[in-house]
Amino acid sequence: MKKRNVNGLIIFLLVAMLLGILRPAVAADENVDARIEKLEAQQRAQQAELEKLKADRSLPEAGPTDLRVFWKDGLNMATRDGDFKLKIGGRIMFDSTWVNEDDGLKADVGAQEDGAEFRRARLYTSGLIYDNVEFKLQFDFAGGDADLKDAYIGLTDFPIGRIRVGHFKEPFGLEELTSSKYITFIERSLPTVAFSPSRNVGVMLFGNALAASEPRMTWAMGVFQETDGYGEVHDDGGYSFTGRLTGLPWYKDKGASVLHVGAAFSARDTTDDTQSYDTEPEAHLVDNFVDTGSFTSKYTQLLGLETAWVNGPLSIQSEYIRADADVSSTANFSGYYIQASYFLTGEHRKYKPSAGAFSRVKPKKNYAFEGGLGAWEVALRYSSIDLDDSSVDGGDLDNITAGLNWHLNPNTRIMWNYVSVDKNGVGNADIFLMRFQIDF
Repeated sequence: MKKRNVNGLIIFLLVAMLLGILRPAVAADENVDARIEKLEAQQRAQQAELEKLKADRSLPEAGPTDLRVFWKDGLNMATRDGDFKLKIGGRIMFDSTWVNEDDGLKADVGAQEDGAEFRRARLYTSGLIYDNVEFKLQFDFAGGDADLKDAYIGLTDFPIGRIRVGHFKEPFGLEELTSSKYITFIERSLPTVAFSPSRNVGVMLFGNALAASEPRMTWAMGVFQETDGYGEVHDDGGYSFTGRLTGLPWYKDKGASVLHVGAAFSARDTTDDTQSYDTEPEAHLVDNFVDTGSFTSKYTQLLGLETAWVNGPLSIQSEYIRADADVSSTANFSGYYIQASYFLTGEHRKYKPSAGAFSRVKPKKNYAFEGGLGAWEVALRYSSIDLDDSSVDGGDLDNITAGLNWHLNPNTRIMWNYVSVDKNGVGNADIFLMRFQIDF
């Protein structure tokens, strides 16, 4: 009997112990589940609050006049409907020059010195307002002051083509109208520097014709007056009428194959009834090697003929310019050049049909130390100018220029030029030039 009671007691104690162990465990499990459920509820509440905040702060859907900023060969801004556009850009060109001339040239034009300069250091802004009003403002800070280059406004939907008013280039010459950012050699040719009128104040009508996918003809005509480097003029003379017409008998493969022809004419009233022509030998830091000096002339006339051919990596370009001046009897001055270039890496010169001029070269693969080579171009040019006629003795000059251009990317290039100079009957010179260039 006693043994049975003992067994019962043992069973009772075991059951009590078991219940004491299980009850806290069950309670603990119930407590964990409750905490998890509470945390999940808090997370759902926080997520709902976050979604509400996002909805309150969300931007409105982009509209047609919202401005977007992007890079396309420079910093550009434009509205989505294209009615407003703005571009901010510039260019830096740093040149070094080394010269060696013989005694004959030293006696004639003086001893020349090596040197370096910022050939161009420009900033500009241009754009479009309300889809039909264009503008541009550009200054050049090279040389220590701010020279006005372009400053104009215009209408892009004028009843006859487009109209532009202000300070800009007169429509004369393929090489002159091709930006210095895109010309093949460091300096423009002898006749272009001597005769082309470049920038003046005026009004110009211009446009395109025979357009299919691309314009096949450009035309431009305007009335101008000669100004100083700040766009100012205080004179009763110096007026000119200048016009240019170009055509594309051949244009294929988005400009990889091009034949360009053109002609330009300018009738010019001289300032104070005097005129002069001069040029350095395709090196800006070198003195003028030919110079007519000032001579009496009430008017001058310029005639320019131009052609260019592009066939893949090969291009050939040439111009002839003639200047007729009213001296005692009419004096005729003239010059011409012919040049060829070839891209060793397979690119081609970019032609812009709407402007009738050449544009930006884009390498097939930009330079990178462990990547592309960029674009490599070799070039050769012969140019000649004759400033002797009638009673004017300005001299004859012939140049042969060899060039090598390395386009690291569409906005950066390094250029090397060697110029062999021959001033007829006087002497010879050798000039080596190098340029580091970036534009945006």
